[in-house]
Order: sequence, then C-alpha cells, then structure tokens
Amino acid sequence: MFNVLVAEDDKNIRKLMEIKLSSEGYNVFLACDGEEALKVMENNQIDIMVVDVMMPKMDGYELVKTVRESNTQIPAIMVTAKGSIQDKAKGFLVGIDDYMVKPVEFDELLFRIKALLRRAKIVNERKIVVGDVTLDYDTLSITGHGNKITLPKKEFSILFKLLSYPERSFTKAQLFDEFWGYDSYADEDTIKVHINKIRSKIAVFPEIDIETIRGIGYKGVRNEKA
Repeated sequence: MFNVLVAEDDKNIRKLMEIKLSSEGYNVFLACDGEEALKVMENNQIDIMVVDVMMPKMDGYELVKTVRESNTQIPAIMVTAKGSIQDKAKGFLVGIDDYMVKPVEFDELLFRIKALLRRAKIVNERKIVVGDVTLDYDTLSITGHGNKITLPKKEFSILFKLLSYPERSFTKAQLFDEFWGYDSYADEDTIKVHINKIRSKIAVFPEIDIETIRGIGYKGVRNEKA
C-alpha cells in the first residue's frame, strides 16, 4: 500500500483524514506540524504528502520548501482555508503539486492523490512491468524469464525509484537524502556499493538496468524490446 503523510494541526481533521484514507487502503502517517512531518519523513518512505498551510513551529509553505531543497520530489497537495491567487502562487513557488481549499471534499482529494501518484509513474498496484519482467513493491521481488529474486528493502526501493522515472537522472545527493537521510553516518560511496549490488542481481533481466551518468549520478533504463 502507499504511504501518505498528513500534516495538519487540527486534531479532528487529522483523524478524519486518517480514517478515510486508511479505509481506501492507504498507510497513513500523521504529523501536527512541519517539524514533526520532517521527522516522519526521515524515518519512513513517504509516497505523497497532504499538507495544511497554517501549522505551528513550521507551516506548510516552509515544510514543502524544505523538502524540495533536499531534492526530494515527493508529490505534495496543499490544503488550506486561504484560497486567494496569491496564496496559491506562493504554494506553487515553493514546490507544491496541487492545491485544495477547505472544506475539502474527500472524494476529490482521493482523485487528486491518485492522479499525482500516476503522474509520478507509480502505478496503483505498486508494480512496474517492463516486457516480461515485473517488479512488485509489496514483496520486494523481481520476476521474469522463469527467475524470481527478492532484494533487500533499500536496494529494491532504489531500483523502483529509478525505474519509476525512466531516463530521468538522479544525483547521488538526491538518492542519499531520500534513502539514507540527513542523520545517517553513511556517505555517498554507500550509494555506489548499493548500485553495484543491484546491478549484479538484476543482470538476469535484460529489460532493466541502471546507467551511470558521469558527473551526475544514475538513471533507470527500461529496455522494453529486450
């Protein structure tokens, strides 16, 4: 299931969103302010975030700005009682993907969440299919050509991320920040070690690969006709 972060200081709204999103099959993480939201994101793989604007300690604008400055492209929907064009413009300038004005119609929120997840090229069933090869996020497995392998969670998450955005390059810093976080004692050489391990394990699947972009980082490659 997808992990949704709800950052909202209103306890009742926060609880309602948790109940409704959970009933739709989402795994919901809650935060009452921006600082708590960042802590949640440091310790969990978040697929999309729903962020209120007016929160104590760190508001929604600052939260999204901080996330974007770390080169993390998690889709973000901003929810607020403020509906002026200036407020919307400020939200998009800091990096939000969508904007909803309170009171929020829950069915519409669901539509927007699903649309952003599709836009992020993460299919609803948490699978990527390339030719005869299938990557299954829920089982951390890759199957095809009579082979099935299971990767450690971090290795699978890196591969899934790269193949979700084929032909898009990710820097080592981007990958490091997303999968190890700011407080990790690892360094960027750790990424190279993980990439090499992944490559050796997926060598039996010619449809997928990870390419090194010299001076930049890595990108996922889908060989549909392999």
